[in-house]
Amino acid sequence: MKKPELLAPAGSLERLETAVLFGADAVYAGGEAFSMRTAAKNFTSDELKKAREITQKKGCKLYIATNIIPHNSDMEALPAFLEEMADLSPDGLIVADLGVFSMAKKLAPGIPIHISTQANNTNAESFSAWHALGASRVVAARELSLSEIKEIKQKIPKDLEIEAFVHGAMCISYSGRCLLSGYMAGRDSNRGNCAHPCRWNYSLVEEQRPGEYYPVFEGERGTFLFNSKDLCMIEHVPELIESGVDSFKIEGRVKTEYYVATVVKAYREAIDRYCESPSSYQFNPAWREEIEKVSNRRYTTGFYMGRPDESAQVYESSSYVRTYEVAAVVTGYDEVTGDTLIEQRNRFFEGDTLEILAPHTQSISFTVNNLRDFEGNPVESAPHPKQVLRLQLPERVPAMSLLRRMRSDV
Repeated sequence: MKKPELLAPAGSLERLETAVLFGADAVYAGGEAFSMRTAAKNFTSDELKKAREITQKKGCKLYIATNIIPHNSDMEALPAFLEEMADLSPDGLIVADLGVFSMAKKLAPGIPIHISTQANNTNAESFSAWHALGASRVVAARELSLSEIKEIKQKIPKDLEIEAFVHGAMCISYSGRCLLSGYMAGRDSNRGNCAHPCRWNYSLVEEQRPGEYYPVFEGERGTFLFNSKDLCMIEHVPELIESGVDSFKIEGRVKTEYYVATVVKAYREAIDRYCESPSSYQFNPAWREEIEKVSNRRYTTGFYMGRPDESAQVYESSSYVRTYEVAAVVTGYDEVTGDTLIEQRNRFFEGDTLEILAPHTQSISFTVNNLRDFEGNPVESAPHPKQVLRLQLPERVPAMSLLRRMRSDV
């Protein structure tokens, strides 16, 4: 059995390193232009070089998102960027537009090209057409079911890979060709600058009664008409693999290191467990419990199991469900004292119960005691942002592991 690639989002160098540490086979990132996520920190030219060094050293692939739907003005700076990519030599360019594809073939000829979900490929003929032009991978449209992906896989050239989103936020337009943000906020979502108006609260106004707002209800559930739940396929890893998906893509370049670590770890374990022994595979409920501990809008399987109904939307609120927060990040280990060095992210106290989130190990709960500042002086709490502290943990964990706690308002 070919083990599918686990592809993680990298909105910054820190998130890239976190993804690699927690088990990603590949990461995707964007430069300061031409990427569909301008809200992410994204990468300068120097940071892209650093990202390439990190991924090559760790045996992880690096894909660069060049997937906006460009206008003429966007194309002027594209040649210089593609020449920079030719020098960088990433493992793939993610492209949505035919013109960008053509320029990439000319200016960065040695780099594999992946066709973005923005291109909205929903049938085997379009997959094969991109392959004939020179694409090595196509990202399946999010409107496809598992049975449709399986059928496409059987009909396309054997060396053409299929990548599919398996987790993360869902656009109301699914494959992303949305005009709502541009119309309502003057921000073009197809060029990476979405204002997310699908998450806004809407009312009804009758044209002869300006200023009089009438609430719009779906039954009694609320007025968030376009607010999709997040995609989560952690319980369906076997079906995804058997359908022929070559790369499992996690959405989230604007999400935190905590999100990346948690989601990558859960899918890594599920994929590995199934590929080790499909016949004896059993879903571990702990994976779903982990997924629930990151911020989410509740979960859906999208179109994978058939056309979604109204249960795929959240009508009463656009708020995230947040049950846990990061208390501190592990930064090192003192070989002399056996102390774990940590950097504070949210205030916590002596006596609090925290959980360790580390790669290749189960989450462990412990009670904070003998909390000390960097000099070794006892302290009762960690109130200062990025305060460096010392702590004795139940086991040694690598740098960039996380300490989390349940939020007090849950």
